[in-house]
Amino acid sequence: MARGRLRIHLGAAPGVGKTYAMLQEGQRLRGQGADVVIGLVEPHGRRLTAALAEGLETVPRHTLVHRGTAFTEMDLDAVLARRPQVALVDELAHTNVPGSRNTKRWQDVDELLDAGIDVVTTLNIQHLESLNDVVRQITGVTQHETLPDEVARRADQIELVDLLPETLRRRLVHGDVYPQDRVEGALTHYFRLGNLTALRELALLWLADRVEEGLQRYRAEHGITAPWETRERIMVGLTGGPEGETLIRRAARITTRTPGSELLALHVVPGNGLAQPNRLGVLARQRALVESLGGSYHQTVGEDVPEALLRFAEDENVTQIVLGASRRGRFSLLLRAGVGQRTIHRSGPIDVHIVTHEQAAKGPSLGLPRPARGTGPARLWSALAGAAVLLPLLTLVLIALRDRMGLPGALVLYMLAVVLTALVGGVLPALVTAVAAGLLADYYFVRPLHSLDVVGTIDVVALAVFLAAAWLVGTASGAAARRTGQARRATSEARVLSRLAAAMMRGQDLPALLEQVRENFSLTSVSLLERGPGPGPVRQPGPVREPEHAREPRWYVVASTGERPPERPRQGDVEVPIGDRLTLAAYGHGLSGDDQRILSACATQIGIAHTHGALTRHAAETDTLAAAERTRASLLLTASHDLRAPLHSAEDALVRLRDLQPTGPSREASRLLAAARSAVRRAAQLVTDLDDLSRLHAGALDLYLRPVDLDEALTAALDDLGTSGRTIALHLPEQLPYVIADAALLTRVLTALGADALRHSTPDTPPALTAEARPERLTVRITDGTTSEPNGSRADSLPLRLSRDLTEAMGGTLDHTTGPRAFAVTLTFPTSTHHAGR
Repeated sequence: MARGRLRIHLGAAPGVGKTYAMLQEGQRLRGQGADVVIGLVEPHGRRLTAALAEGLETVPRHTLVHRGTAFTEMDLDAVLARRPQVALVDELAHTNVPGSRNTKRWQDVDELLDAGIDVVTTLNIQHLESLNDVVRQITGVTQHETLPDEVARRADQIELVDLLPETLRRRLVHGDVYPQDRVEGALTHYFRLGNLTALRELALLWLADRVEEGLQRYRAEHGITAPWETRERIMVGLTGGPEGETLIRRAARITTRTPGSELLALHVVPGNGLAQPNRLGVLARQRALVESLGGSYHQTVGEDVPEALLRFAEDENVTQIVLGASRRGRFSLLLRAGVGQRTIHRSGPIDVHIVTHEQAAKGPSLGLPRPARGTGPARLWSALAGAAVLLPLLTLVLIALRDRMGLPGALVLYMLAVVLTALVGGVLPALVTAVAAGLLADYYFVRPLHSLDVVGTIDVVALAVFLAAAWLVGTASGAAARRTGQARRATSEARVLSRLAAAMMRGQDLPALLEQVRENFSLTSVSLLERGPGPGPVRQPGPVREPEHAREPRWYVVASTGERPPERPRQGDVEVPIGDRLTLAAYGHGLSGDDQRILSACATQIGIAHTHGALTRHAAETDTLAAAERTRASLLLTASHDLRAPLHSAEDALVRLRDLQPTGPSREASRLLAAARSAVRRAAQLVTDLDDLSRLHAGALDLYLRPVDLDEALTAALDDLGTSGRTIALHLPEQLPYVIADAALLTRVLTALGADALRHSTPDTPPALTAEARPERLTVRITDGTTSEPNGSRADSLPLRLSRDLTEAMGGTLDHTTGPRAFAVTLTFPTSTHHAGR
């Protein structure tokens, strides 16, 4: 079954007309013959919005009760059973009422899409997770209902519902957004002109980025590599040299003069992932400068610097490149063109700016090869090609000087050529060069000339020593090159891991960390995936056998970067498991074994960052709840102290009012006074219960656990209940063991439960208390005749909560059950070895 399409109407603030636009789209689709239903629409009392919903079929909502209050939510099962072509679902970032199947409404929408149902929905820009901090800085309001950006990015279509800030404020004044009693506060706080302008800019920029992603995806799918100048992107190439700051500022000035342009900085790391350690500090400072100027810093890997520059430029749709003038001398440039010239020759439609600087042409005047940074096919063939050019030239020079230098001088210069070849290509090119040089020396400098025959013993020894020395130099140079490559590789690996660790310590978010990984390994896109609690959705119900992928676990994208990041581990070209629930998946070229090892270490660090972030959020939520609990306990304690005196005064006033009647109050007055006194006493008891509950949760309630006789506790509880004319039926065995409890608190619990049972039972069905001794414990069951309140309110009542907390504090348990005509509470306490007689 094909997945449904998601269309989002995006707005900058409430009241811009998102729901109205969604309903208009529903009416348009309905007019075209589509099967459209309203899954959930929140008109918020707006008459025009409610009127536009007329004529569209509405799936009835279902009701949920939370903390004694009824709420309505979208009936997901009913919409799935109805199976329309299109469902209209308002407020995508909404948090469902506890007890719903999914925590968030976007998860409900995801199930509708999995079922092949198209969904049209609405979203405000301030509900996006990535913009939560920015919106709080702008408006001063923290949005608690947030939506992961990845959910919105996966939408098939996003349409901006735009409205001028002045027009939105006029709508607010006319009462088209909020009721009149909320207009004044909204205008002076959230709906200030500056706030609305900033939110509008956020919405436009975020949507522009999504349009850009779509354009890049289109270019990639159609193989378009030439830049499209939809907006200027200026890229500056950094070598890690001191001229970098000059180039960055020059590129920034070009960006400033071109409104809407973007600044990027790129450093090309050699193909083995190595960078010169002495340049790391310079690159760090230049990266900070780029970011302070509003640009972004990137790294890519490539042995051929111009090719790497242009490949990155094509991928990022760069329109202009800024490079520094070469630091190499003129003679060196004659041997090989500089990076700037080679980039210009290959750039095609991309403009290349060569910027002069103080370091230009200050490099070495000779183009001598530098020591090899590693061995490989490219460097080997380069060394052989250099030897093929150098040996004939050197031979011509030596022939001209043959009468002055002789064989020893020729062998010394040939040895220099062998050393240079060994430094570039290692041992194999050095041996080939040594053999070739020996043959040339024999042919042109050993008598008889122009023959490979050797007559003199000295000449034979000289040639043998020359070949042995060349072999030793080549071997040593190759070993040094390998060790140098290994050392640089280790330095690069340490640098990659340290940069990632430093970014974690700076608190960078997961997308930024993944972007570092993507750049370091030249990957197309990277995703951090988390396995869900259960298998993925079954898309083909019924007798048809489920496809293999339907039984796989459901994976969620925690964070991602790059174009079209993988959404399942097997979709990527690279997969790195992180523990049992996390996996790093990526698109891109295959990685070597060393790269896989370093990527695994980076993935482990990212997994640690994800876990640390989750723990931090949990700790913050716990701190918030703890602070709220402390505030609540403080308020309860203050209220209990403040209410005691008024309640006692009220009871005294009722007693005096009864005594003021000279002949005594009438029967009706006596009944009313008794009811009032009972209500005041009950209120006073509730205050005492709240006080005890707060002290218990604060750990300030003293406990003295010892063996307690249940008969004594029951007698004290019955005395506390008084003579109200009501009875409690007791069913006690002849001999009961002592229970381990606090005598005063046990009496308090029995009194509270007995009073609650008397209050809810009828005169013809009195409450019953039954005790039963079991191995190592004693159970006490209190049952009333009927339940006169809903089960939720009865189970959450203050007497029952206080009794449960007190019982658990004494080491016992309290459970309640509800039958057709009875409500029962069961207490269980550990027993002592002593027994009490009856």
